Amino acid sequence: MFESVVAGLSGLTHGVSFLVTQGLPNVIMLGVGGVLMYLAIRKGVEPLLLLPIGFGCFLVNIPLSEVMDTGGILKFLYDVGISTEIFPLLIFIGIGAMTDFTPLLENPKILLFGAAGQCGIFLTLLLALSLGFSQLEAVCIGIIGACDGPTAIYVTAQFAPQLLGPISVAAYSYMALVPIIQPPIMHALTSPKERVVRMEVPRESTVSDRTRLLFPIVVTLVTGLIAPKGLPLMGTVMLGNFMKESGVVQRLTGASENEIANIVTLFLGLAIGGTMEGHVFLKPETLAIFGLGFVAICVDTVAGVLLGKLMYLLSGGKINPLIGSAGISAYPMAARVVQMMGQRYDKKNYLLMHAMGANTGGQIGSVMAAAVMLSVLKGMGLI
Repeated sequence: MFESVVAGLSGLTHGVSFLVTQGLPNVIMLGVGGVLMYLAIRKGVEPLLLLPIGFGCFLVNIPLSEVMDTGGILKFLYDVGISTEIFPLLIFIGIGAMTDFTPLLENPKILLFGAAGQCGIFLTLLLALSLGFSQLEAVCIGIIGACDGPTAIYVTAQFAPQLLGPISVAAYSYMALVPIIQPPIMHALTSPKERVVRMEVPRESTVSDRTRLLFPIVVTLVTGLIAPKGLPLMGTVMLGNFMKESGVVQRLTGASENEIANIVTLFLGLAIGGTMEGHVFLKPETLAIFGLGFVAICVDTVAGVLLGKLMYLLSGGKINPLIGSAGISAYPMAARVVQMMGQRYDKKNYLLMHAMGANTGGQIGSVMAAAVMLSVLKGMGLI
């Protein structure tokens, strides 16, 4: 009997040891999936992405789950839509169809804010390299600084698929946290006088229909000449916008904005969640990626506001530096943050129109930054 008890205790100990060493990461990730779904449902944090990502994470970490094995549903979605890069590109068509570049065309110099809003990409890339990440991994981590989820997914799926889970979650998490991260930085870097600058809004648009129609064509052509490796990214965004501005394919534009975008977002979220298996996701690199992503968003905001301060001086006090923070690609959330901050200091100040111009510049800037980086990698023979 004593030997039986010893054998039983030994088996129990072995089982507990197995749970701790093999099953504990999955248990933790089941909790992470639950947290993501909670944030989506109760807090409204990027629900269209975080809910399917959280559920996909939940599915892949259930014991004996085979959803990411060959023939599994999440593996199928990953192979069909992410490995082939189709899902992010289809989402870019929808983004283009939903974007109005008129505020940017009204005041083209605001495009400079879209460039400043990408500074975090390059600083984060250098920091990632200093932490020991490979060159391709560092590029993918740096793209978090674009504050553009589809761009981060597109680049990472090609060159660092092992980091797709943490990079995707970090990118969308920081997009959702823009209203929390940016205001303290905006307040700290601007003076009371700068914050209350009112910028005139034209009563009637001075941008012709022809200009709006030609804009996506010209941007696509310029991108193709400067950074051809990134042409799929810019081309799909501008295709969606071209359809919108043409006015002759309302059904295609509507489908791109709604049905296609919704279906692809669902499948994309589930496939990303499927990459978050505990033993793959819970590594020191994951924490480093989240930390670097936070640095990237902060640097983007600082660079945008500082450029805004410079333009305030050069314009003789006619440009409100707060709009510089909208140069990131979190569209239209970053523009709304500028409007909120502007009215916090002056209830009658309306900065939304100008902030939308900077924000659409950020859309172009983030895609262009990724395109340039991909072309540089190709030139270096790394891809």
